[in-house]
Amino acid sequence: MDMTRDKVCSLIKKRQTIVEANVDCRTTDGYIVRMFCIAFTKPQDNQIKNTCYAKSTQVRAIRAKMVQVMSDLGTKGDLKSLVKELISAPIGEQIEKEASSVFPIKDCYIRKVKVLKKPKFDVTALMEWHTDESGADVGQAVKPAEEETNLAGSGGRL
Repeated sequence: MDMTRDKVCSLIKKRQTIVEANVDCRTTDGYIVRMFCIAFTKPQDNQIKNTCYAKSTQVRAIRAKMVQVMSDLGTKGDLKSLVKELISAPIGEQIEKEASSVFPIKDCYIRKVKVLKKPKFDVTALMEWHTDESGADVGQAVKPAEEETNLAGSGGRL
């Protein structure tokens, strides 16, 4: 999973601090994934000053909170549940909430997830991934294509 380059470039602006963090974590089914997070400092509502730079100690504290939240998320379940959690749940908002005590941040996203190491191949686990008990994503039967026999002219052209 990866954020597109134009999305990341649209978030980056002058007069604010970028806070980036990454963490390696092992899921319960044996995958080792590396997650990258990005966030930006936010000016206060009643702020007059143009810039909203964070001090290096504040950046380190925000980064520590990011790493803690991402590692909790990664080690909580298997890879399938991690992907569902990343797609559906607002992890960035959770990081913003926890880091707001240090410095207010905005636009916090998990910008990239890499699979570093896969577990050894297991046929039973593979079959478990491909069997779906809920049956929600079944689809419909497709009718066979009908042949057109009323084409005039030579070579099939009209």
